[in-house]
Amino acid sequence: MFSTILIILVIITAAVLIYAATRPNDFVTTRTATIKAPPEAIFPLINDFSRWPTWSPYEKIDPDMKRTLSGAASGKGAVYAWEGNGKAGKGRMEIVTSVPSSLVSLKLDFEKPFRANNTVDFTFVPSGENTAVSWAMRGSRPFIAKLMGLFMNFDTLIGRDFEAGLANLKRNTEA
Repeated sequence: MFSTILIILVIITAAVLIYAATRPNDFVTTRTATIKAPPEAIFPLINDFSRWPTWSPYEKIDPDMKRTLSGAASGKGAVYAWEGNGKAGKGRMEIVTSVPSSLVSLKLDFEKPFRANNTVDFTFVPSGENTAVSWAMRGSRPFIAKLMGLFMNFDTLIGRDFEAGLANLKRNTEA
């Protein structure tokens, strides 16, 4: 009886591991919001890391988080590093592309609670008196992330933060 249960557990574990290995190697999480403001009013809030505390949901995770700004004051070459509690972790962002009122691309490197190297893009598409602002993050998904993804939806978790940040941008620029 014990050996039968053990064999079944081994088969189930192997099946889960094999299934996880077949999951995509890359991920993309994107959220978009329509903001009643021109791109010129929204772009500076993203292109300048010193303005992120006014809208980024990640700023509220750890009130005692240590933040370091370096490099350019804004735009390409601007760097934001942080170190906080277990939830905030430790990492670094650098603006690698800045096209006024159109695109801000970041290189995002997490050190803690896990290592990851991702790309983040903010795009601005004007339409009349509105602007569609998209926040996208993409990166590779190592095996452990594929396995964890079977039990939790990272798109939903990350997407919830993106939606909150975009709502803050909307509130700040439409006021």
